[in-house]
Amino acid sequence: MEVLANPEMWAALLTLTALEIVLGIDNVIFISILVSKLPKAQQGRARTLGLAGALLTRVALLFSLAWLAGLTEPLFALGSLGVSGRDLVLFFGGLFLLYKAGKEIIEMLSAGDHAAAGEAVPKGKTASFAAVIVQIMILDIVFSLDSVITAVGMTNNLPVMVAAIVIAIISMMFFSGPLSRFVDAHPTVKMLALAFLVMIGLVLAVESAHVHVSKAYVYVAMAFSVAVELLNLRLRHKLEHQAPPVHSPEESLRK
Repeated sequence: MEVLANPEMWAALLTLTALEIVLGIDNVIFISILVSKLPKAQQGRARTLGLAGALLTRVALLFSLAWLAGLTEPLFALGSLGVSGRDLVLFFGGLFLLYKAGKEIIEMLSAGDHAAAGEAVPKGKTASFAAVIVQIMILDIVFSLDSVITAVGMTNNLPVMVAAIVIAIISMMFFSGPLSRFVDAHPTVKMLALAFLVMIGLVLAVESAHVHVSKAYVYVAMAFSVAVELLNLRLRHKLEHQAPPVHSPEESLRK
């Protein structure tokens, strides 16, 4: 009861939960893009399993803090740069993210070219359920490193860290569905989400070379871009409803 009555514990829990949700946005975006390749009936289950995998990964990392600390020890050197296990995970995770986002962007542009030419848009390959879950799990590990390191830096209270991660993942499970449907319904929003993933992939690759990039800059840029895109969506909606009415030939002659 003394622990529950401790205001510092509650402050740490609330702050850490908010940070975990913010740091999990890129994860939710990535999951939304990946599950869109699945049949509609499987998408909800894939989102739930993907986020459940993220929960297990982050909690497992918290319970292996000694191993996590060992990831920062240099394995070998490239010139004056010491390369650790964490650096390798960030580098290859960043490359994987760049590849997946770049491939999706090329497919979207190709579909747009076919539509502009009045041709039938070729249907993209439907991904297998297992392949999507495996890809989600691979990137979950990369995103989890960032999240868990933040949690460890905030507090040394393991139950608080686990509770914050559990609350954050459950929250993301609730809004991942609506976010996925919104992204699928608006192609320009999907392109923006893919651009975010390209940016995050570049940040991960750069950070693997020990060049620190403040996450504040990344998230402010993302928030500003989302605000502009929402304004564009609102403007397009207004313009569509203000389109001039089509007059019949008789009405045109009378005028």
